Amino acid sequence: MARSIKRARSRLALSRDRVLAAALALADEGGIDALTMRRIGDSLGVEAMALYRHVANKDDLVAGIVDLVFAEIFAPPPDVHWKTAMRERAVSMREALSRHPWAVGLMESRPNPGPAYLAHHDAVLGNLRTAGFDVADAAHAYSLLDSYIYGFAMTHTNLPSHPQSPEEHEAVGRQVLEPFAPNAYPYLIEWLTENAMKPGYDYIHEFDYGIEFILDGLERARTTSTSAPAAR
Repeated sequence: MARSIKRARSRLALSRDRVLAAALALADEGGIDALTMRRIGDSLGVEAMALYRHVANKDDLVAGIVDLVFAEIFAPPPDVHWKTAMRERAVSMREALSRHPWAVGLMESRPNPGPAYLAHHDAVLGNLRTAGFDVADAAHAYSLLDSYIYGFAMTHTNLPSHPQSPEEHEAVGRQVLEPFAPNAYPYLIEWLTENAMKPGYDYIHEFDYGIEFILDGLERARTTSTSAPAAR
């Protein structure tokens, strides 16, 4: 009887927002393959068929949770200096993809994107256009930034856990270097021993270096464009 009452209350309170929130939590826990209507229904205390009042099918479900991820990402306002805005947006997107690693390959693949996706893209393009990028250069800048952010996020997601203590660094270093002849891969060994295996090294710092490099290059392109107005 108590279970029946719980299910009845869950059905009465069911909404698209609740369904998508439950789906997002399942995807974060087990990846996109963990998303089944049965599992979502179980997490909400309802039968799977009840979900179809709020989502059309799995594709609609995935589109909905991708839009939730976009809603977490900083959308640059037009009155913020473009380099500051693009830097903050890049970090915000990388952090969102770190929270939702399943989303990396799905963010730009939806044939029917949601409102958060559309608003985000419009905001990024609006900031670049206000800063003096022409339409083509704004598209180039957007593509370059996203290629870097998504690529970095995918690489970072698939890296093995990085050691934290000096003892762990030493153990990992021995494991990596043990199969090598002393001079087999001198530059790789140099990189491991003097960079990647040092205590305190975090691959995430490479992201900041890359973003600054890209933004500096885009600034040079923007300022040399004959159609660009003076920078704010």
